[in-house]
Amino acid sequence: MVVIRLARGGSKKRPFFNIVAADSRNRRDGRFLERVGFYNPVASGKAEGLRVAFDRLDHWVSNGAQVSPTVVRLVKEAKAKAAAAPAA
Repeated sequence: MVVIRLARGGSKKRPFFNIVAADSRNRRDGRFLERVGFYNPVASGKAEGLRVAFDRLDHWVSNGAQVSPTVVRLVKEAKAKAAAAPAA
């Protein structure tokens, strides 16, 4: 089964997460099928903290991928942020 989840990167005390589509049998930080975004919980200033490719996320979900609860929360946050941003 394909699952969309977080894969941890970064160094000690400086976490960075990739949002990936991966086979559920693979390790958390192991092999993945596609990177669909990232989440940086320690971003500050003008650094981008969250980016999601909604078209690729929708593609995987339409093909049966399960989304982890944390990624669901992050996607809701990203959609709210995109809706609040002025269209340019």
